[in-house]
Amino acid sequence: MSETVVDRRFLLNGASDISVSFEFFPPKTEKMEQVLWASIERLAPLCPSFVSVTYGAGGSTRERTHSTVERIIQETKLKPAAHLTCVDASKEAVNEVIQSYWDAGVRHIVALRGDPAAGVGEKYKPHPDGYQTTADLVASIREIGDFEVSVSAYPERHPESPSWDVEIDVLKAKVDAGATRAITQFFFDNEHYLRYVDRVRAAGINIPILPGIVPVTSFKGISSFAAKTGASVPAWLAHRFEGLDDDPRTRELVAAAVAAEQVLDLVDNGVIDFHFYTMNKADLVYAICHMLGLRSREGMVTKQCVAA
Repeated sequence: MSETVVDRRFLLNGASDISVSFEFFPPKTEKMEQVLWASIERLAPLCPSFVSVTYGAGGSTRERTHSTVERIIQETKLKPAAHLTCVDASKEAVNEVIQSYWDAGVRHIVALRGDPAAGVGEKYKPHPDGYQTTADLVASIREIGDFEVSVSAYPERHPESPSWDVEIDVLKAKVDAGATRAITQFFFDNEHYLRYVDRVRAAGINIPILPGIVPVTSFKGISSFAAKTGASVPAWLAHRFEGLDDDPRTRELVAAAVAAEQVLDLVDNGVIDFHFYTMNKADLVYAICHMLGLRSREGMVTKQCVAA
Protein backbone atom coordinates (compact mmCIF):
# COMPACT_ATOMS: atom_id res chain seq x y z
CA MET A 1 0.00 0.00 0.00
CA SER A 2 1.40 3.39 -0.98
CA GLU A 3 2.41 5.96 1.62
CA THR A 4 -0.08 8.41 0.08
CA VAL A 5 -3.04 6.11 0.64
CA VAL A 6 -1.89 5.30 4.17
CA ASP A 7 -1.64 9.02 4.91
CA ARG A 8 -5.09 9.63 3.48
CA ARG A 9 -6.67 6.88 5.57
CA PHE A 10 -4.98 8.30 8.64
CA LEU A 11 -6.47 11.70 7.83
CA LEU A 12 -9.93 10.34 7.25
CA ASN A 13 -9.95 8.43 10.54
CA GLY A 14 -10.26 11.71 12.34
CA ALA A 15 -6.60 12.54 13.05
CA SER A 16 -6.54 15.34 10.51
CA ASP A 17 -6.53 19.06 10.04
CA ILE A 18 -9.09 18.86 7.24
CA SER A 19 -11.15 22.03 7.13
CA VAL A 20 -14.31 22.92 5.24
CA SER A 21 -16.28 26.06 4.51
CA PHE A 22 -19.78 26.34 3.08
CA GLU A 23 -21.40 28.75 0.66
CA PHE A 24 -25.16 29.23 0.56
CA PHE A 25 -27.59 30.95 -1.77
CA PRO A 26 -29.67 33.81 -0.35
CA PRO A 27 -33.40 33.10 -0.04
CA LYS A 28 -35.82 34.73 -2.48
CA THR A 29 -39.00 33.56 -0.72
CA GLU A 30 -40.10 32.63 2.78
CA LYS A 31 -40.01 28.94 1.85
CA MET A 32 -36.47 29.26 0.50
CA GLU A 33 -35.47 31.01 3.72
CA GLN A 34 -36.70 27.99 5.66
CA VAL A 35 -34.62 25.72 3.43
CA LEU A 36 -31.56 27.92 3.91
CA TRP A 37 -31.80 27.88 7.68
CA ALA A 38 -32.44 24.16 7.75
CA SER A 39 -29.26 23.77 5.67
CA ILE A 40 -27.25 25.96 8.03
CA GLU A 41 -28.49 24.02 11.06
CA ARG A 42 -27.70 20.70 9.37
CA LEU A 43 -24.12 21.65 8.52
CA ALA A 44 -23.26 23.78 11.57
CA PRO A 45 -22.29 20.77 13.77
CA LEU A 46 -19.39 20.11 11.37
CA CYS A 47 -17.95 23.43 12.62
CA PRO A 48 -16.88 24.96 9.29
CA SER A 49 -14.06 27.49 9.28
CA PHE A 50 -16.57 29.96 7.84
CA VAL A 51 -19.88 30.13 6.00
CA SER A 52 -20.81 32.61 3.27
CA VAL A 53 -23.91 33.76 1.45
CA THR A 54 -23.59 34.72 -2.19
CA TYR A 55 -25.26 37.31 -4.43
CA GLY A 56 -27.44 36.87 -7.46
CA ALA A 57 -26.35 38.27 -10.84
CA GLY A 58 -25.90 42.02 -10.82
CA GLY A 59 -26.24 42.09 -7.03
CA SER A 60 -29.94 41.24 -7.40
CA THR A 61 -30.11 39.61 -3.96
CA ARG A 62 -27.81 42.08 -2.21
CA GLU A 63 -30.22 43.09 0.55
CA ARG A 64 -31.25 39.52 1.30
CA THR A 65 -27.60 38.52 1.46
CA HIS A 66 -26.83 41.28 3.94
CA SER A 67 -29.80 40.45 6.16
CA THR A 68 -28.94 36.74 6.11
CA VAL A 69 -25.36 37.45 7.21
CA GLU A 70 -26.63 39.63 10.03
CA ARG A 71 -28.97 36.87 11.15
CA ILE A 72 -26.09 34.36 11.17
CA ILE A 73 -24.20 36.71 13.50
CA GLN A 74 -27.19 37.28 15.77
CA GLU A 75 -28.49 33.71 16.00
CA THR A 76 -25.44 31.46 15.63
CA LYS A 77 -21.80 31.16 16.66
CA LEU A 78 -20.71 30.45 13.10
CA LYS A 79 -18.15 32.70 11.47
CA PRO A 80 -19.80 34.44 8.50
CA ALA A 81 -17.97 35.66 5.43
CA ALA A 82 -20.02 38.37 3.78
CA HIS A 83 -20.02 38.47 -0.02
CA LEU A 84 -19.49 41.91 -1.50
CA THR A 85 -19.51 42.97 -5.15
CA CYS A 86 -18.91 46.33 -6.79
CA VAL A 87 -21.16 45.69 -9.79
CA ASP A 88 -23.78 48.41 -10.43
CA ALA A 89 -22.83 50.32 -7.27
CA SER A 90 -20.94 53.51 -6.49
CA LYS A 91 -17.88 53.56 -4.24
CA GLU A 92 -19.89 55.45 -1.64
CA ALA A 93 -22.62 52.81 -1.59
CA VAL A 94 -20.13 49.94 -1.38
CA ASN A 95 -18.16 51.64 1.39
CA GLU A 96 -21.35 52.08 3.41
CA VAL A 97 -21.96 48.34 3.16
CA ILE A 98 -18.39 47.57 4.22
CA GLN A 99 -18.73 49.83 7.26
CA SER A 100 -22.11 48.33 8.14
CA TYR A 101 -20.60 44.85 8.02
CA TRP A 102 -17.81 45.92 10.36
CA ASP A 103 -20.31 47.52 12.74
CA ALA A 104 -22.38 44.31 12.70
CA GLY A 105 -19.37 42.22 13.73
CA VAL A 106 -18.39 40.77 10.35
CA ARG A 107 -14.62 40.29 10.06
CA HIS A 108 -14.36 38.36 6.79
CA ILE A 109 -15.46 39.55 3.35
CA VAL A 110 -15.51 37.63 0.07
CA ALA A 111 -14.68 40.43 -2.37
CA LEU A 112 -15.83 39.92 -5.95
CA ARG A 113 -16.17 42.13 -8.98
CA GLY A 114 -19.60 40.60 -9.52
CA ASP A 115 -21.52 39.20 -12.46
CA PRO A 116 -23.09 41.68 -14.90
CA ALA A 117 -26.75 42.49 -14.37
CA ALA A 118 -27.41 40.99 -17.82
CA GLY A 119 -26.19 37.64 -16.52
CA VAL A 120 -23.10 35.45 -16.26
CA GLY A 121 -21.07 35.48 -19.47
CA GLU A 122 -22.15 38.96 -20.56
CA LYS A 123 -19.62 41.79 -20.92
CA TYR A 124 -18.87 43.56 -17.65
CA LYS A 125 -19.28 47.35 -17.45
CA PRO A 126 -17.97 49.07 -14.32
CA HIS A 127 -20.18 51.59 -12.55
CA PRO A 128 -19.00 55.09 -13.58
CA ASP A 129 -18.55 56.08 -9.93
CA GLY A 130 -17.64 52.63 -8.70
CA TYR A 131 -14.62 50.42 -8.21
CA GLN A 132 -13.11 49.40 -11.52
CA THR A 133 -11.43 46.17 -10.38
CA THR A 134 -11.59 43.68 -7.53
CA ALA A 135 -8.12 44.79 -6.43
CA ASP A 136 -9.45 48.33 -5.96
CA LEU A 137 -12.32 46.95 -3.90
CA VAL A 138 -9.98 44.84 -1.75
CA ALA A 139 -7.76 47.84 -1.01
CA SER A 140 -10.75 49.86 0.17
CA ILE A 141 -12.02 47.01 2.36
CA ARG A 142 -8.65 46.78 4.08
CA GLU A 143 -8.59 50.55 4.63
CA ILE A 144 -12.03 50.55 6.28
CA GLY A 145 -11.41 47.60 8.62
CA ASP A 146 -9.01 44.82 9.50
CA PHE A 147 -10.98 42.22 7.53
CA GLU A 148 -9.92 38.87 6.24
CA VAL A 149 -10.52 39.17 2.49
CA SER A 150 -11.16 36.20 0.23
CA VAL A 151 -11.13 36.61 -3.54
CA SER A 152 -11.94 34.46 -6.56
CA ALA A 153 -9.50 32.31 -8.53
CA TYR A 154 -9.93 30.45 -11.82
CA PRO A 155 -8.17 27.11 -12.41
CA GLU A 156 -9.20 27.20 -16.09
CA ARG A 157 -8.78 30.98 -16.49
CA HIS A 158 -11.44 33.64 -16.26
CA PRO A 159 -13.34 33.93 -19.58
CA GLU A 160 -12.03 37.47 -19.99
CA SER A 161 -8.35 36.59 -19.41
CA PRO A 162 -6.40 36.46 -22.70
CA SER A 163 -3.48 34.50 -21.21
CA TRP A 164 -2.21 32.78 -18.09
CA ASP A 165 0.18 35.68 -17.48
CA VAL A 166 -2.76 38.06 -17.29
CA GLU A 167 -4.72 35.66 -15.10
CA ILE A 168 -1.91 35.37 -12.57
CA ASP A 169 -1.22 39.11 -12.67
CA VAL A 170 -4.86 39.81 -11.76
CA LEU A 171 -4.63 37.47 -8.76
CA LYS A 172 -1.33 39.03 -7.71
CA ALA A 173 -2.91 42.50 -7.82
CA LYS A 174 -5.63 41.28 -5.46
CA VAL A 175 -3.04 39.85 -3.08
CA ASP A 176 -0.94 43.01 -3.21
CA ALA A 177 -4.09 44.96 -2.32
CA GLY A 178 -4.59 42.84 0.80
CA ALA A 179 -6.40 39.59 -0.13
CA THR A 180 -5.67 36.84 2.37
CA ARG A 181 -7.29 33.82 0.69
CA ALA A 182 -8.53 32.74 -2.74
CA ILE A 183 -11.48 30.45 -3.46
CA THR A 184 -11.59 28.83 -6.88
CA GLN A 185 -14.35 28.59 -9.40
CA PHE A 186 -15.72 25.06 -9.42
CA PHE A 187 -13.93 22.46 -11.54
CA PHE A 188 -14.27 18.73 -12.14
CA ASP A 189 -10.81 17.72 -13.36
CA ASN A 190 -8.44 18.01 -10.41
CA GLU A 191 -5.46 18.45 -12.71
CA HIS A 192 -6.76 21.93 -13.56
CA TYR A 193 -6.61 22.90 -9.89
CA LEU A 194 -3.23 21.30 -9.21
CA ARG A 195 -1.62 22.93 -12.26
CA TYR A 196 -3.17 26.25 -11.30
CA VAL A 197 -1.73 26.09 -7.79
CA ASP A 198 1.69 25.29 -9.29
CA ARG A 199 1.44 28.41 -11.50
CA VAL A 200 0.37 30.57 -8.56
CA ARG A 201 3.19 29.36 -6.32
CA ALA A 202 5.73 29.80 -9.12
CA ALA A 203 4.64 33.44 -9.32
CA GLY A 204 5.45 33.90 -5.63
CA ILE A 205 1.81 33.99 -4.45
CA ASN A 206 1.51 32.11 -1.16
CA ILE A 207 -2.02 32.72 0.12
CA PRO A 208 -4.27 29.66 0.60
CA ILE A 209 -6.06 28.60 -2.61
CA LEU A 210 -9.22 26.77 -1.57
CA PRO A 211 -10.70 24.40 -4.17
CA GLY A 212 -14.34 25.20 -4.86
CA ILE A 213 -16.37 21.99 -4.94
CA VAL A 214 -19.91 21.85 -6.32
CA PRO A 215 -22.08 18.74 -6.04
CA VAL A 216 -23.91 18.27 -9.35
CA THR A 217 -27.56 18.44 -8.33
CA SER A 218 -28.59 19.29 -11.92
CA PHE A 219 -26.25 18.24 -14.71
CA LYS A 220 -28.07 20.36 -17.27
CA GLY A 221 -27.94 23.41 -15.01
CA ILE A 222 -24.28 23.08 -14.08
CA SER A 223 -23.30 22.44 -17.72
CA SER A 224 -25.02 25.65 -18.79
CA PHE A 225 -23.36 27.66 -16.02
CA ALA A 226 -19.96 26.10 -16.74
CA ALA A 227 -20.19 27.12 -20.40
CA LYS A 228 -20.67 30.75 -19.38
CA THR A 229 -17.87 30.79 -16.81
CA GLY A 230 -15.19 28.93 -18.76
CA ALA A 231 -15.25 25.75 -16.66
CA SER A 232 -14.96 22.51 -18.62
CA VAL A 233 -17.31 19.56 -18.17
CA PRO A 234 -15.53 16.25 -18.93
CA ALA A 235 -17.25 13.61 -21.02
CA TRP A 236 -17.00 11.09 -18.19
CA LEU A 237 -19.10 13.39 -16.00
CA ALA A 238 -21.83 13.61 -18.61
CA HIS A 239 -21.82 9.82 -18.83
CA ARG A 240 -22.28 9.51 -15.05
CA PHE A 241 -25.50 11.52 -15.16
CA GLU A 242 -26.83 10.15 -18.43
CA GLY A 243 -30.49 9.16 -18.21
CA LEU A 244 -31.04 10.63 -14.73
CA ASP A 245 -32.94 13.81 -15.61
CA ASP A 246 -36.16 12.35 -14.22
CA ASP A 247 -34.59 10.33 -11.41
CA PRO A 248 -33.67 12.80 -8.65
CA ARG A 249 -32.95 10.18 -5.97
CA THR A 250 -30.39 8.32 -8.08
CA ARG A 251 -28.99 11.62 -9.35
CA GLU A 252 -28.30 12.74 -5.80
CA LEU A 253 -26.53 9.48 -4.97
CA VAL A 254 -24.36 9.83 -8.07
CA ALA A 255 -23.67 13.48 -7.22
CA ALA A 256 -22.42 12.48 -3.76
CA ALA A 257 -20.22 9.74 -5.21
CA VAL A 258 -18.70 12.03 -7.85
CA ALA A 259 -17.93 14.80 -5.35
CA ALA A 260 -16.52 12.30 -2.85
CA GLU A 261 -14.19 10.88 -5.50
CA GLN A 262 -13.01 14.37 -6.32
CA VAL A 263 -12.26 15.46 -2.76
CA LEU A 264 -10.58 12.16 -1.86
CA ASP A 265 -8.29 12.50 -4.86
CA LEU A 266 -7.44 16.03 -3.75
CA VAL A 267 -6.65 14.69 -0.27
CA ASP A 268 -4.30 12.21 -1.97
CA ASN A 269 -2.58 15.26 -3.45
CA GLY A 270 -2.16 17.00 -0.11
CA VAL A 271 -5.24 19.24 -0.08
CA ILE A 272 -6.87 19.58 3.34
CA ASP A 273 -9.03 22.70 2.97
CA PHE A 274 -12.25 22.62 0.92
CA HIS A 275 -14.93 25.15 0.03
CA PHE A 276 -18.33 23.70 -0.86
CA TYR A 277 -20.86 25.48 -3.03
CA THR A 278 -23.74 23.82 -1.21
CA MET A 279 -26.60 24.92 -3.49
CA ASN A 280 -28.48 24.79 -0.14
CA LYS A 281 -28.45 20.97 -0.42
CA ALA A 282 -27.29 20.23 3.11
CA ASP A 283 -27.76 16.45 3.24
CA LEU A 284 -25.68 15.94 0.11
CA VAL A 285 -22.81 18.09 1.37
CA TYR A 286 -23.03 16.52 4.83
CA ALA A 287 -22.57 13.06 3.31
CA ILE A 288 -19.50 14.19 1.35
CA CYS A 289 -17.98 15.73 4.48
CA HIS A 290 -18.65 12.50 6.37
CA MET A 291 -16.58 10.65 3.78
CA LEU A 292 -13.83 13.22 4.35
CA GLY A 293 -13.71 12.08 7.96
CA LEU A 294 -15.62 14.97 9.51
CA ARG A 295 -18.11 14.14 12.23
CA SER A 296 -20.87 16.03 13.96
CA ARG A 297 -19.88 16.94 17.48
CA GLU A 298 -22.12 15.13 19.93
CA GLY A 299 -25.06 17.25 21.01
CA MET A 300 -23.86 20.20 18.92
CA VAL A 301 -26.44 22.68 17.69
CA THR A 302 -25.98 25.87 15.72
CA LYS A 303 -25.72 28.19 18.74
CA GLN A 304 -23.01 26.01 20.33
CA CYS A 305 -20.72 25.61 17.33
CA VAL A 306 -17.84 28.01 17.77
CA ALA A 307 -15.85 28.18 14.56
CA ALA A 308 -12.07 28.25 14.58
